[in-house]
Formats: sequence, C-alpha cells, structure tokens
Amino acid sequence: MINGKDQIATTPVRDFADRAAALSVLHAVYVEEKGWVGDLEDLLPEEDLARSDVSWFLCRREGRAVGVVRVLFELPLERYREYGLKLLAPGTDVEAFLRRHRIAEVGRFAVLDSERGQFMAAASLIRAAALEALTRRCTHLITDVFENDPNSPYAFHTRVLGFVPVATHDHGELRSDDRRITMLLDLKASYERLRQRGGWIFRYIFEGWSDDERERLMAVET
Repeated sequence: MINGKDQIATTPVRDFADRAAALSVLHAVYVEEKGWVGDLEDLLPEEDLARSDVSWFLCRREGRAVGVVRVLFELPLERYREYGLKLLAPGTDVEAFLRRHRIAEVGRFAVLDSERGQFMAAASLIRAAALEALTRRCTHLITDVFENDPNSPYAFHTRVLGFVPVATHDHGELRSDDRRITMLLDLKASYERLRQRGGWIFRYIFEGWSDDERERLMAVET
C-alpha cells in the first residue's frame, strides 16, 4: 500500500527486520513519549510473526519506520472481563452480540510525533487495518482510546469513521491512570457513511479496489 505523493508505504510485519523497525516506533511512542510500558518486548512478541489470528502493519516514509498498528482476530474476552468494562448502554447482551458478529480488535496504534501533523501515516495504517478486517470477513472493529490523551484519535474515529463509544474502563494492559473509552465500528455502516460523504478519505481507504470488490466485501452477512 503506497502513496506516491507522500512516499508512504504500509506493509505487513513479516520478519525480524520488520519487527525491529516496528519496535523502534513503539519504543518512541509507548515508552519514551507516553510512558505506557516498561517491557517493550511484550508489545510485539516474536511469536506474533507466525500467528494467523493477528496482523501487524508497519508504515514507512521514504524507508523510515514512522507508524505501527496491530489487528487481532480472536478477541481476548477473558482479558476484557478483567478490565471491568462499564457499558454505556446497561443491559446490552454482549454475549449475544459477539455470537452474531465477527469483530477485530485494533490496537497498538502508534505514529511518531513528527508525522502526526501530516496525517498520511495514520490514514495509511487505518486503511491497512480496515482492509485486512474486511478481507477476513469481519463485520466490526473495536478499539480503546485514552480519555485525556492529547493525541487521542477519538474525534476522528467518531466524527469521520463512525466509531460509537460503547463502554469505559479504568484499567488495561498499558500503564496509565486515564480512563479508557471502548469504541465499536460497524464496517458496513462506516463504508456507507464514507461513500455518501465522498472526499479523499473514502477514496484513500479503498484506493485500488474495484466497485465489485468493495460491494462484495460489504455484502458479508452479519
């Protein structure tokens, strides 16, 4: 996935060289800037390279690693229960929802501070995660953001992509006192939302896909 104008390329993390480059981004953001983790190795274990239920993507600008994202295709439900999620719509039958839908978790999203003003690295990672989820016939994406993080993608996720806040929790894997907001994205609804609005973000996310490919992906039964 390449954007020629900005010389941005986002590709899967497939080998140890890619992993080392991804860890350099995670170290800069999660350790040095945010202080969210102590043991960097736990963020991207070597065994993830061989797993079929997880995909990592690395964004490079002119060959330099500038962004990372992880997509999980088997939700860590036991871990979610440990977090003590507080549903924003009490009474929601979470178990029934999980049985009816295929949900991918988007996490470990990190973009170097120098790239955040230009947005293309973040957009390229979003595109990679969304298309991977669609290719695997997922119906929804789920992600967490920190309530008080100055670099939070909350506004973009909700106003542009259509993520809906569904729960909050005070604890998680990362070392932070901030409350987490858990958000859910219906991929079909997001596709239609972006298609109707038009604009560069729709064209960019689905660049290179024919109308037939896009419609086939969005015809997945939910």
